[in-house]
Amino acid sequence: MARKKAADGGGIPEWLVTFADLMSILVCFFVLIISFSIQDQEKLQVVAGSMRDAFGVLAVQKKSGVIEKDGNPEREFLKQVSTEQVESDTEYSTIDHDAYSKQGQEANTFDIEKNNIEQPDQFSLASASLKQAFSELPEITQLSDNVLVQDTEEGVNIIIVDQQGRSMFPESSKYPFEITRKAIAAMAPLLEKMPNQIRISGHTAAGVNFTNPRYGRWELSADRANVVRSILEEFGLSSDRIYSVVGKGDAEPFFPNDPYLATNQRVSILLVKEKPPVPVELKP
Repeated sequence: MARKKAADGGGIPEWLVTFADLMSILVCFFVLIISFSIQDQEKLQVVAGSMRDAFGVLAVQKKSGVIEKDGNPEREFLKQVSTEQVESDTEYSTIDHDAYSKQGQEANTFDIEKNNIEQPDQFSLASASLKQAFSELPEITQLSDNVLVQDTEEGVNIIIVDQQGRSMFPESSKYPFEITRKAIAAMAPLLEKMPNQIRISGHTAAGVNFTNPRYGRWELSADRANVVRSILEEFGLSSDRIYSVVGKGDAEPFFPNDPYLATNQRVSILLVKEKPPVPVELKP
C-alpha cells in the first residue's frame, strides 16, 4: 500500500525536487567561484606572460607625475618623486666657452673632434664668398658664363672656359684676350685673402690643329697656365701661394663624352682643400 501511495503522489512534491536540484546547482556554482578566486600567482603570471607574447600585447606604464617645463608649469608639485644618483660623463667649467656659449657656463668642455656632418664646410663658404665677390666685379660679370666656381673633393675650382661662342684665348695663343686678362687680374686680390695653396692647370680640346710640329697641345696648355700664374702674381697674388703649374693637354676633358667640344679648352685655378698646419683655434 505504501508503494502505491507514493506512486499516486502521496510522497515528496515535485516542486521540492526541482528546488533541491536548483540548490545543488547553485552550491556547485559558488564552489566553482570560490575555487577560481584562490589562484596561484606564479602560475597566473606565467599564463599572462604567455598570452602577451602570443598576441603581441605590450604593457604600457605611465608616470603618475608630470614633467615641469620652464614657463609652463602643469602642477605645483610632482607625485612619487625620488632622488637618484646619476654619474655624470661630462666635464664642467666655471668659465664661458665660445663653442658652447648657448649652453651656459656648465657646458661640456671635452675636446671631441666633430664628424663630417657637424663640421662646417669651410670650402662651401669660400666658394659662396668668391661667387659673391665675382658678382660685384664688372670685369668678371661680363664673363659670367665663362668663369665658373665649383666645389670639388679637391677644393674650390675656378674655371676659365670657352663656351657660347666666346673664347678666352685666341686660337693657338698662350696670351688671353684683354677682357680675359682683366678678369684674371680682378681675381688676384680675392685669392690672396684665401689661405689655400693654388694649383693652376691648362687644358685643350681634342682635335686642335697646330702648324708648328714642335708646339702642340702640351706646350699650349702649359703656357696658358703659366701666363695665368704670371697675371695673378702681377696683380697681387704671392708667389709662395702657387703650389703647381701644369699643362694637361686634352687628357682631362671637361666633357668626357665629347672631347672635341670647345668647352674642354680651359684654365683651372684650384684652391686646394687641406688642413692648415696650425689649428685655427690655436691662439699664441
